Amino acid sequence: MTKLLPGLCLALLSGWANADDLQVRGMASGCTACHGAQGIAQPGMDSLAGLPKEEFTKKMMDFKSGAKPATLMHQLSKGYSDAQIEQLASYFSALKK
Repeated sequence: MTKLLPGLCLALLSGWANADDLQVRGMASGCTACHGAQGIAQPGMDSLAGLPKEEFTKKMMDFKSGAKPATLMHQLSKGYSDAQIEQLASYFSALKK
């Protein structure tokens, strides 16, 4: 029984990590229309794949506050919490360019 408990704890933790990963992937899928599948955009749009976390976060926070003008992003960014923006920053920074 004592050998089973650590394995059970690891299984539960990995399940939570997978749920978080699915949530972030779900949020990121909303970006594909403009920024491309896997964050690689068509010419004329910004690619998000491989973008440093700090740069992504700053841009999103600037859109959210209105410091950076945009046609759509200033509205879309307001739909994300600061924590969700951080999660998206981590997700896109981990993708290959």
